[in-house]
Amino acid sequence: MTGPEGGVTGAEGGVTGPEVAADRPVGATGAGGPDILDCRGQRCPLPVINLARRVPHLPVGAVVRVLADDPAAANDIPAWCRMRGQEYLGATETDGAPAFDVRIVS
Repeated sequence: MTGPEGGVTGAEGGVTGPEVAADRPVGATGAGGPDILDCRGQRCPLPVINLARRVPHLPVGAVVRVLADDPAAANDIPAWCRMRGQEYLGATETDGAPAFDVRIVS
């Protein structure tokens, strides 16, 4: 069940984090494409905070696609990548939402 911030509602009703594509493991980037971090409906700074929380669980070389409809994400995600030494791959659109691709380099 999806919580108010786009996270998954746990058994006790608490939001546990952004929704993850359930059909592949975290960090999988093979034929299935990038790991998806769905932050639609979240406002600054939540998309960047959730990206920062996801990165430690991803292997070097993995690509994470952040879906974020907050206009600030277009500036915040590339800036976060520069500050944290990750590779910003660019913006696209997925399912009608702005999407920002980040490659994990460290």
